[in-house]
Amino acid sequence: MIRKAVIPAAGYGTRFLPITKALPKELLPIIDRPTIEFIVNEAIESGITDILLIVSSNKNAIIDYFDYNLELETILLSKNKKEEYGIIRNIATGANIHYIRQKEQLGLGHAVLQAEAFISNEPFVVLLGDDMYVGDPKPVTKQLIDVYEQVKTSVLGTIEVPKKETSRYGICIPKGEKKGAVTELAGVIEKPKVEEAPSRSAIGGRYVLTPTIFKYLRDQQRGVGNEIQLTDAILRMMSEEKVYACDMTGKRYDVGNKVDYIEAILDFGLRNPEIKEDLANMLKKKN
Repeated sequence: MIRKAVIPAAGYGTRFLPITKALPKELLPIIDRPTIEFIVNEAIESGITDILLIVSSNKNAIIDYFDYNLELETILLSKNKKEEYGIIRNIATGANIHYIRQKEQLGLGHAVLQAEAFISNEPFVVLLGDDMYVGDPKPVTKQLIDVYEQVKTSVLGTIEVPKKETSRYGICIPKGEKKGAVTELAGVIEKPKVEEAPSRSAIGGRYVLTPTIFKYLRDQQRGVGNEIQLTDAILRMMSEEKVYACDMTGKRYDVGNKVDYIEAILDFGLRNPEIKEDLANMLKKKN
């Protein structure tokens, strides 16, 4: 049973400067909730009970968001605003939220390594905050956990991307002919040149990993971007145990991309009973 998740949230958010100079990119709102809350809720809905957020020294606002605000709660109750009180009191209920600081940002592999003591000797999931999913019919993290329960080894959540975008992702090399949604891998490569990409199967920001990964992350050398890449450690781990890819089913939003971020706001707004009608009317006027 997988019960622990790691969410790296220490990056600089340079694609959304200047706002991320003062506001962590993980707190950029989708209507009235930050993107990271959707990621945390996905983990909880997938059966995760303990979540480690890896933050940096300028990300204290993330910690504050998931903490209680007793002063505000008291004010809301004194004004009989019970609905608003319930909204802020019940953020991310159902899981214990833990934190650790990544003192320097040396890449995703380095970020995941910070979780070694928290994970101990258990399989765990990694959810990247730039990728939001609306799973169909279940959360994408739960889809990967279900596959893990069958294969009992690491599973990478994958999406198919256009050939021209392969240089932005970790790309999977299937072992033999791909048949169905779950495929054993022969290798992975981080951000290959487009002409060298072995497939269009890209790692989509979700992983189920065995604790074996830490053995390889401890001495992993820097790779693409002069960073410690998680993909490189996974490739080395394949010499010891099998790794599978699973095509995830659901709508993905790359909320590190400005257009995808706006699309997420619109889609969630059109599902929000409070504003969907007015939003739809506004969009019709703009067409």
